[in-house]
Amino acid sequence: MKPAPAPHSQTLYGLDHLRALAIILVFAFHYGRLFASPEWVTTISKFGWTGVDLFFVLSGYLISSQLFASIVQSGKISFKEFFIKRFFRIIPAYLAVVTLYFLFPSFREREVPAPLWKYLTFTQNLGLDLRTQGTFSHAWSLCIEEQFYLCLPLVLMLLTYFKTMRKAGIVLLLIFIAGFSARLFAWHSLVSPFSGSDEFWVYWYKWIYYPTYARLDGLLTGVAIAAMFQFRPKLREQLQGYGNYFFIASLLVLTGAYFLCTEETSFGASIFGFPLTDFGYGLMVLAAISPSCFLYRFRSKLTARIAALSYGLYLVHKITIHLTQEHMARFNIAKESNLMLVICIATAFAAALLLNVAVEKPFLKLRRKVLQENISEKCN
Repeated sequence: MKPAPAPHSQTLYGLDHLRALAIILVFAFHYGRLFASPEWVTTISKFGWTGVDLFFVLSGYLISSQLFASIVQSGKISFKEFFIKRFFRIIPAYLAVVTLYFLFPSFREREVPAPLWKYLTFTQNLGLDLRTQGTFSHAWSLCIEEQFYLCLPLVLMLLTYFKTMRKAGIVLLLIFIAGFSARLFAWHSLVSPFSGSDEFWVYWYKWIYYPTYARLDGLLTGVAIAAMFQFRPKLREQLQGYGNYFFIASLLVLTGAYFLCTEETSFGASIFGFPLTDFGYGLMVLAAISPSCFLYRFRSKLTARIAALSYGLYLVHKITIHLTQEHMARFNIAKESNLMLVICIATAFAAALLLNVAVEKPFLKLRRKVLQENISEKCN
């Protein structure tokens, strides 16, 4: 089997647009939901929670593409190289922000964080109770991604060892069905019994929104796209001619998901809203990696910059919004004003840039050095 050709550099333009969109959605959602904000922000950010789903689809596609390419080229996965890349990309900046939260309680947007060991083991999303562990709660999605980074290579290793990669599609389908079934069971057994109570939302977040088993749809969608593009080159070539159509289809599907999820904690939204949303974003990713789509061809320095800072923005945006609103309110700037929003956006980007320059870039430079040393060891 021939490896898929290396993607043209322009492919990154489309993915940069989607990364920028994802972090903008997340930022707007948290700003409108958790902080004092202009009424229009609260209104337009209602669907902003899906920014995380877009991140999941992107992660599923990008990470599995790397692993699939390794399998095709060498017949195996280099776990050492894979985890070196993931460690230096994710862990340093994450630990820097965790340190801030625990050393400086005034930085916390809520009263109490989860126990430290849950952040260090990336298990904070499991059993997360917002009543008592609301600080840095958005790390739940990073926990799911880290669990995914651990499990996916192991699954692929087993498939390659037993020479059953051709059945990977069946495995994907079974995992999807298992996740869907687990979410359905959680709804009926752990959530709906509390329907009508004041704390219904607590159980919904705890058993439907945050658990790994309930949020596999987006990651699996990304994996499916990567597998199709890597192992079905003829199909890939055919699909890439319909990039703009995929984009239009994605907007139609996401519109349907928006109306389905108008009441976020309803049965329909809880069971069918996630896969429908992730399917819509999957179509958008298909569009972004298709040369026939305007997303693929259009280059923007702005979205590229936002995309480059997206991880840092994700980590620090709640801290900066909280601190900015508390301090700027002393100058008689209303927290719910548009001016406060602009200032919060500026401080969030400044904090993300500082994190990028002080932590992310030095460790990425170190990563390149470690990877080069690892290649040299192989050659010797």
